[in-house]
Amino acid sequence: MHIVPASPLDPEVTRLIRASHALMDELFPAESNHHLMPEELAAPGIHFFAARRDGQTIGCGAVAEKDGYGEIKSVFVDPAARGSGAAQAIMRMLEDHARTLKLPLLRLETGDRLHAARRLYARHGFTERGPYGDYREDPLSVFMEKRLAPLETREPPVGA
Repeated sequence: MHIVPASPLDPEVTRLIRASHALMDELFPAESNHHLMPEELAAPGIHFFAARRDGQTIGCGAVAEKDGYGEIKSVFVDPAARGSGAAQAIMRMLEDHARTLKLPLLRLETGDRLHAARRLYARHGFTERGPYGDYREDPLSVFMEKRLAPLETREPPVGA
């Protein structure tokens, strides 16, 4: 599996983004959905990546540069590829890319019913916090953040 920079306008990636939106629309009312359309994800300051395996796009995610932090957006893995490690790899890439951008902090908003996503984020060191930016308190939203150590001060991987 490879995590590579990608365009959210690529048809394979757009398919995943639309599948993610369909799931969110099924689980949450419109006022609790904060997803971005592919065209919005192609904006300057949004860094988009895709997970590819055997020539297929199986997952995606983005980090948006904000004033003083990065925001994780549109992390989604094709249901057929869940359990493959794609979500973990995407999160590592997003965090590493945020570090190269010298962002000190990552934030995200996710749905309260997205238990697997919340576990993923917690495993990556994200902790719950209140709303930030333009978000407002919403009982169906969970807000999380993680402080990032600069690349040069990170602990080396175990066994390295």
